[in-house]
Amino acid sequence: MAPVVTGEAMRNYLKDKDDQTVLILHAKVAQKSYGNEKRFFCPPPCVYLMGSGWKKKLENMEKEGCTEQEAQPCAFIGIGNSEQEMQQLHLEGKHFCTAKTLYISDSDKRKHFMLSVKMLYGNSANIGFFLSKRIKVISKPSKKKQSLKNADRTKVALFNRLRSQTVSTRYLHVEGGNFLASSQQWGAFYIHLLDDEESEGEEFAVRDGYIHYGQTVKLVCSVTGMALPRLVIRKVDKQTASMDADDPVSQLHKCAFYLKDTDRMYLCLSQERIIQFQATQSSKETNKEMVNDGASWTIISTDKAEYTFYEGMGPVPTPVTPVPVVESLQGWRWVRQPVQVPVTLVRNDGVIYATALTFTYTPEPGPRPHCSATGAILRTRSASSSSPASSSSPSSSLGGLGDAHGVYSGSDSGISSGASTMSVLS
Repeated sequence: MAPVVTGEAMRNYLKDKDDQTVLILHAKVAQKSYGNEKRFFCPPPCVYLMGSGWKKKLENMEKEGCTEQEAQPCAFIGIGNSEQEMQQLHLEGKHFCTAKTLYISDSDKRKHFMLSVKMLYGNSANIGFFLSKRIKVISKPSKKKQSLKNADRTKVALFNRLRSQTVSTRYLHVEGGNFLASSQQWGAFYIHLLDDEESEGEEFAVRDGYIHYGQTVKLVCSVTGMALPRLVIRKVDKQTASMDADDPVSQLHKCAFYLKDTDRMYLCLSQERIIQFQATQSSKETNKEMVNDGASWTIISTDKAEYTFYEGMGPVPTPVTPVPVVESLQGWRWVRQPVQVPVTLVRNDGVIYATALTFTYTPEPGPRPHCSATGAILRTRSASSSSPASSSSPSSSLGGLGDAHGVYSGSDSGISSGASTMSVLS
């Protein structure tokens, strides 16, 4: 019989939180490859192993006699459920790896697919099978009026590819408190739509709507909260940035980011550095400015799948997947005073799954009007408390009605209203 998580084991878990998290980052769309060509997914899907539980698991396995190689996690990735199509990812002791050679051919007739990540340890112990979010297959960048919508806090990746060469691709990323152009990692940035009159500052007001060229936007790193100064997104065509284009921004469009209130300065890369590039007026068209290749960025919306688990009663013989994912939680309960506790799910063999939610009980003066059962209980209590021996009121004896609700407290929260702004571009 599988061990049941004891109260002591749960208390130890809540104290140390040695979670193991598998994070899959990927683009929301993928271009189809035709004939013999291979259009590798860009940005490449990334798998991150987060949390202190991975190190603790390695240490425990080595204590039990495993070699370091046997205790190391291994990962394989594919675009379907067939393990024959999977390719190995190279973690090699790192906390992340990228799948740079994934593509989908024209013989594959699916309109959507999910990435499949198989995880196991070097000793062949199976960790589980993890899926990405759904990815849409497209044939080429859209010229239709499809756009990136800001209302749902759209996250985007930006990459720059010189002369269409895959090996020259660099991605906007934040590392060590700095923005840089990385050839290995890419960042997911919230793109917020601002009013044109919005002033520069760490606090800013955002508005809903579709993002069009010529509008003012704010790019905020979804992990660190660091932000670039206010930017105007402009359409790029053959090394020129259009100052009067106003059509919607779509997947895989090339665009430039003008630093607002500057003298034609654009967000640009130089090797790994992020710099300002000063554009020049087009000699042929007054409504266009000449920009170099380093200031031309391809934009694509991104998504992530996140799975967190912990073996609360020690190693389990079966995979930890499928991992339950809790989006929100609402309810109510009678309490005497406010109480807030983390929400965790526990499998019958002791695997604990954190949810990044809290469960809050808050006293209220009386029952909700729609809750007839609670009203009946209160009336019963009220009748009994009217005797001389009792001095308690219904609300004081029961503590009032409390709300239990899920409050998302992950790394994504609180970014839309404020962020650390990068004040200097080299």
